[in-house]
Amino acid sequence: MGSVRIEFLGTGTSQGVPIVACDCPVCSSTDPRDERLRTSVWIQVDGKSLLIDAGPDLRQQLLRSRIRSLDAVLLTHEHMDHIAGIDELRAFNFVQKRAMDIHAAPATNRAVRRMFHYAFAEERYPGLPDLVLHDIAHGAFHAAQVEITPIEVMHHLMPVLGFRIGRFAYITDAKTISDQELEKLNGVEVLVLNALRKKEHYSHLNLDEALAIVERVKPERAYFTHISHLLGTHASICAELPAHVQLAYDGLSLVVSS
Repeated sequence: MGSVRIEFLGTGTSQGVPIVACDCPVCSSTDPRDERLRTSVWIQVDGKSLLIDAGPDLRQQLLRSRIRSLDAVLLTHEHMDHIAGIDELRAFNFVQKRAMDIHAAPATNRAVRRMFHYAFAEERYPGLPDLVLHDIAHGAFHAAQVEITPIEVMHHLMPVLGFRIGRFAYITDAKTISDQELEKLNGVEVLVLNALRKKEHYSHLNLDEALAIVERVKPERAYFTHISHLLGTHASICAELPAHVQLAYDGLSLVVSS
């Protein structure tokens, strides 16, 4: 496997930042790093283009990052801030002249079939998204010939999948991670992890909990995502973090060695 290039398309929580009708210091910030679309990342590896999550801001994200092709989509879970933009994938159907492969846990794929039922109808209306759903089981799998290791975390009572590709690992919407799943992160160079806010939350890691996982995994670099306006401004929080830990921001690009 060659190097892995990652671009953060969105780093915000379900409401994004700024939040509608909010005038707090974060939502009023003029720092562009405090403007966060819903969480998603674009990955390029071995000549393949992969997307993790397809939230409600997907059209804007694809246009902003000039993404011209996608080989496969990975979904972490079924919440709307992670799948509401799936209809936008039909643009790639038209350009690439093939169905889009989507890889997710069986429960997530069932939710996609429910929410986008029209895409799976027996009598298809012209121009509908053409999607092929692949269930992720336990153990490594391949998406567009790229080997990926799923990492199951718990989002309160909901299982959510993180993904490891080479020495890069991406986890969002986690509250707890078992010892067995944490072992799958051994040797990662870059770990991306959710950190919602400073105050404890019932279904998301807060800042201290995310830092504790980073300390345990010991990646060379760590980046926090799925950030709410309650965490604080990008500049103020980064000033508090260890040197090898940063807040991700929309448009940030990384390269992880093979």
